[in-house]
Amino acid sequence: MITVQELTLTFGERTLFKDVNLRFLPGNCYGLIGANGAGKSTFLKIIEGEIEPTSGQVIIPNNQRIAVLQQDQFTYDEVNVLDTVIMGHDQLFALMQERNAIYAKPDFDEVDGLRAADLEVEFAELGGYEAEAEAGALLEGVGIPTDLHDRRMGSLEAAQKVRILLAQALFGNPDILLLDEPTNQLDLETITWLEDFLARFDNTVIVVSHDRHFLNNVCTHIADIDFRQIKLYVGNYDFWYEVSQLVALQNKNQRKKRDDKIQELQAFVQRFSRNRSKARQATSRKRLIEKLSINDLPQSSRKFPYVEFTPERPCGRTILEIQSLTHTVDGELVLRDFSLVVNQGDKIAFVGPNDLAKTTLFEILMDEIEPDYGEFRWGTTITPAYFPKENSAFFEGDLNLIEWLGQYSADTSETFLRGFLGRMLFSGDEALKKTNVLSGGERVRCMLSRMMLSGANVLVLDEPTNHLDLEAITALNDGLIRFPEVVLFASHDFQFVETIANRIVEITPNGVIDKVVSFEEYVSDDSVQRRRDELYGTHEGIRV
Repeated sequence: MITVQELTLTFGERTLFKDVNLRFLPGNCYGLIGANGAGKSTFLKIIEGEIEPTSGQVIIPNNQRIAVLQQDQFTYDEVNVLDTVIMGHDQLFALMQERNAIYAKPDFDEVDGLRAADLEVEFAELGGYEAEAEAGALLEGVGIPTDLHDRRMGSLEAAQKVRILLAQALFGNPDILLLDEPTNQLDLETITWLEDFLARFDNTVIVVSHDRHFLNNVCTHIADIDFRQIKLYVGNYDFWYEVSQLVALQNKNQRKKRDDKIQELQAFVQRFSRNRSKARQATSRKRLIEKLSINDLPQSSRKFPYVEFTPERPCGRTILEIQSLTHTVDGELVLRDFSLVVNQGDKIAFVGPNDLAKTTLFEILMDEIEPDYGEFRWGTTITPAYFPKENSAFFEGDLNLIEWLGQYSADTSETFLRGFLGRMLFSGDEALKKTNVLSGGERVRCMLSRMMLSGANVLVLDEPTNHLDLEAITALNDGLIRFPEVVLFASHDFQFVETIANRIVEITPNGVIDKVVSFEEYVSDDSVQRRRDELYGTHEGIRV
């Protein structure tokens, strides 16, 4: 159990949260949500003990073991994979090292024997005899095959390290499990495995994630950081969202009533402030105005950008025809004889285990690279707009945001550009920020702004939700649902794919699976799985 008492955290003049009182109980999974910069990761670090709060305290019983999903992929580069997982239980790993060192002594004596006997008892109590088997099973669960378990961490790819660090956090049945973005770089099969693991987990879990489908599947409660508070709600993310919309509406109505009252009082003061008989009443109402203004409702840190794609013209009958595209990257055949016809109204999600194949396809279609073989043809009425996965080349200059956006706008007036940027959460001085200092999320909002100004009738998006907070993901999600023309996209966000796509195209090493269905239907379709087994040559779980 975790008890939070009168917790306050400030950085300079900025208060992230103040006088927070909470209890996190065993058997529950708490989804910690809030806008970017609200303090989600910081709150986890306070619980872990890595950061001291400004005031207040977090009380955790001494016998409770905390496990944390480590973020530094290079910490364990000199350690083998299996030991890295077991190191998630510090006490057990230290015991293992001492035990192994004693048994390796060439001059093993009576004192060593007595110590070894004590170690064996502790080792058994901590589950040491099952440690390697448990670590191996966790590694298999997160997609790390047995032949990698004895390899050094430094020899593996970044995506594999992320999975191993996840297995490390889950190892040894910790009393408290803190997971910061655990689904990053996981495919759907592994995310489903993690959801099942957490469903069986009996202790306390606090998880930060931008994956709404994951939060819905694992969370029993939502802990929302907003209004300089952290409030608990029973239920998953969707339930919290419905409640939050009702609260927002109530706050809006309350604020409107207050504003109307202030206007009424101001009118009275202006009318009677010089009237002696009414002077006392006017003064009283003036004080009431000040009180109403001072006691203003707190402002939410949660802000939704305005995302709306408006095509200048509808698509004609011919959208896109692809014939036998083939391309090799660094000796790897990523596209093999790929053919596809895109139809009016298609919103196609491209899925599959090879992200490079999807990115390569998009780059070919947008004339950024030439295919080794094959061809494609856009219809004469088509104007495509592209959101690339890697966007750093767009922000290398020393322009401010107004100047940068002006490159892509027919209306280059500062008034228009400031208004547009304001809707994308760059208001006031934020619009003068230099593009070379933007965060990942800010760059994504800029790239989306560029697309919105294009008037395109086909949108091509490669992992557009990367770096976005839940509010921006929701705004983009809704904007693409409303978009009346064609969308071609790749995303690892299950709910994003499920709510937008009406057609699924899976790129496999040996062919394409093409179904005009929702993603939920695609995942549960037995014929799709049989076809996948044929194309992969083995049973392969669906990957977004």
